[in-house]
Amino acid sequence: MKAQVRRMIADIESEVRYTRNAIGKDRLSADVMRVMAEVPRDAFVPDALKSMAFENGPLPIGHDQTISQPYIVALMTDLLQLDKDDVVLEIGTGSGYQAAILSRLCKKVYSVEYVPELSHAAALRLQQLGYDNIEVRAGSGYGGWAEHAPYDAIIVTAAATHIPEALLQQLKPGGRLVIPVGGPYSYQELVLVTRDEQGKTHSRNILGVAFVPLRESATPYDSETAG
Repeated sequence: MKAQVRRMIADIESEVRYTRNAIGKDRLSADVMRVMAEVPRDAFVPDALKSMAFENGPLPIGHDQTISQPYIVALMTDLLQLDKDDVVLEIGTGSGYQAAILSRLCKKVYSVEYVPELSHAAALRLQQLGYDNIEVRAGSGYGGWAEHAPYDAIIVTAAATHIPEALLQQLKPGGRLVIPVGGPYSYQELVLVTRDEQGKTHSRNILGVAFVPLRESATPYDSETAG
């Protein structure tokens, strides 16, 4: 493991210990941490920012979007408690980094991105890097991706003003949804929603976060690509 990756992993572990009271644990899954070390984060950031790829902070990727802080990527992934046979919906493909992390822990990832240019670029990048169990689609994330529902887990990587009903409907009994909730560029809370076997949902606030807003549109999906 190269020094930059080791430092990133150490930074994640330090943040986990610092926030352990909020997140309810003092370490993340060994599988999650292994994948965080294996997926090349520098392959998902703009060329001009590659020297900063492994720093524990978000980075801009264009179109007013960001690649999330490594700690947040790891935490949200850990909260999903993924199994190798799970099918996951991601809202907010961005650069494709979070999808790549998820894909190494589950059977299939379906990812929706509002910005068509980012959707196309992410799908191509993921394909070139060999992440062949991810499908990327351009469209509004508030509606989810009903065609492949229900999902074992759903992750939203942009802040919604509320938890979209469509996403709750697309979550399997026993499933887990992780989503930042709050106003644009104001206080937001990372929320974990679980659906029990009777179909009832339960939510728990995890900790304060800062995400770009989840955009909503009345238009249908613009395009579809497969990674």
